[in-house]
Amino acid sequence: MQRWGAYLGVVGAFGVYAFASVFTKWASQAEFLSWPYLWRLAGAVGVLGIFSILWQQVIKRMPVSDAYMFKGSSLIFILLLSHLLFGEPITLQNGIGAAIIVAGMCLYAKA
Repeated sequence: MQRWGAYLGVVGAFGVYAFASVFTKWASQAEFLSWPYLWRLAGAVGVLGIFSILWQQVIKRMPVSDAYMFKGSSLIFILLLSHLLFGEPITLQNGIGAAIIVAGMCLYAKA
């Protein structure tokens, strides 16, 4: 059970990491070097700071090679956040790719 907790922790950390993409997309919608642009980029940097703290806690509990296998989960979070926050469509190819990522993580976790 402790192993699954570590897996959930690493996937959660990559979920936080996905929000950096949200902030950078949001920044791209503001005028370059305006205050909204700079604040949104600062948000991305803040999210990456939080992620780095979480990442350190994750790799303290599992080998970095194991933890890095779950980086693909960030792509799934980005796909979902893009759809929910920016109205970007989820295509069939996106769905197939996400399913392959999830299947790979599940296969790895069972090994």
